[in-house]
Amino acid sequence: MTRQGVRWRFWRLFNDIYVSAFETILFVEKTFGTHLRDHAVRISKERWQLRQEATQVGFTSADALQKSEEGNRQETEGPQPDGEE
Repeated sequence: MTRQGVRWRFWRLFNDIYVSAFETILFVEKTFGTHLRDHAVRISKERWQLRQEATQVGFTSADALQKSEEGNRQETEGPQPDGEE
């Protein structure tokens, strides 16, 4: 990546996205009040924790997930009569 690309990404992240997010927060708090702030902080912490747990687990392909779900479904439902799924 070129220096110009690094500068553009830095500018975009901190001057565009960060400022836009803060403007949105100010708008919401001005419209609905600050009583939602505690809920938003709690939800964001929960999401952050879920992201951290997901990165520790690692990537699982969709095929593997589908096979494990099908196996779990068959175990809980038991054998199906012929012709029905």
